[in-house]
Amino acid sequence: MSSVHELDFLKEKIQELKDQGVYRKLPVLGTASQAEVILNGNKVINLSSNNYLGFANHPRLKKGAIEAIEKYGAGSGAVRTIIGNMDIHEELESLLAEFKREEAAFLYQSGFNCNAGTIQAVTEAGDIIISDELNHASIIDGTRLSKAARGIYKHSDMDGLEAILKESRDKYKNILIITDGVFSMDGDIAKLPEIVQLAEKYEAMTYVDDAHGSGVLGESGRGTVDHFGLHGRVDFSIGTLSKAIGVVGGYVAGSQTMYEWLSHRARPILFSTSLPPAAVGAIIEAIKMLMESTEYTDRLWENAGYFKEKLGKLGFNTGHSETPITPVIIGEESKTMEFSKKLLDNGVYVSGIVFPTVPKGSGRVRCMVTAAHTKDQLDEAVRVFELVGKEMGIL
Repeated sequence: MSSVHELDFLKEKIQELKDQGVYRKLPVLGTASQAEVILNGNKVINLSSNNYLGFANHPRLKKGAIEAIEKYGAGSGAVRTIIGNMDIHEELESLLAEFKREEAAFLYQSGFNCNAGTIQAVTEAGDIIISDELNHASIIDGTRLSKAARGIYKHSDMDGLEAILKESRDKYKNILIITDGVFSMDGDIAKLPEIVQLAEKYEAMTYVDDAHGSGVLGESGRGTVDHFGLHGRVDFSIGTLSKAIGVVGGYVAGSQTMYEWLSHRARPILFSTSLPPAAVGAIIEAIKMLMESTEYTDRLWENAGYFKEKLGKLGFNTGHSETPITPVIIGEESKTMEFSKKLLDNGVYVSGIVFPTVPKGSGRVRCMVTAAHTKDQLDEAVRVFELVGKEMGIL
């Protein structure tokens, strides 16, 4: 047998991870995603999921999923352009467009697919994509799939953005500015009003990936565009259906023109089976719940404020978050992973995040407080943070 099948080059890389103290095994969840879970066989408080509103295990969503399965089956059977476009998909798109206060919404199988599919479909050689340096990995990958040139500006640096726009305007046909709405590692919000103003000044299009703004910012979670009142001025507004909405999938909200073009050129739609009926049925229920009431988003913000204030008073560095995302910045990579492990040993799960997800030396545990947490659970989590923080000399 040839030694090539041993994959020695990968074994060496895995050993490097072990030597650096950042090797990990996948944690195993033994319950639904909720505020308290069974993880690796132990009961823990969950501060790691993106289930912002507690929808992932909500009875109304489960009922919506079951009813959709009973009517439409387990899978859609094809890509949307052949015979996988069910009336339930169309119903969800209409509902999303109404919710987002936009002309149209185009449905994808995941938030990652939104960026992989949309960016390359709306740009070509002779265009330029200008991107914030802290944009999500899916934007970076989506941009790589495009034949357009690319420029990167320093995080939320509007002078830097304008400098690239000024230099690019006469050299390129179309300009697309891409930014996250909420930056997932720090929890800060894009300077969207300024970005839109610059885009209009230099006749550029704007594209906002609102994965962590969907269901969180704006009226009842309508997102960053709604939060700033910029309807009709952002060309592509990406939303996820797998974080606050609690299921899976993503969408682009914008114009009817955008919708028509993507239905012909978005590769994940042309070459990958459409969302399963269960997911669509559950998502429809989630959007209806948000359109009925602000109670879930109100509770999310109240819990997040409560937890942040308590951690801040203890003296933890929680960065510059403007959203429920609460990073606790430790710094050194292996120390961050040790902090996360000790929290878990004491019944609180907060995943450690280190390079390459965040820059070297800025390792953190990222606390994701949800609407479903009780004050007692948050108090217990704070107690454990204090205990481990003192034990490790962080406080």
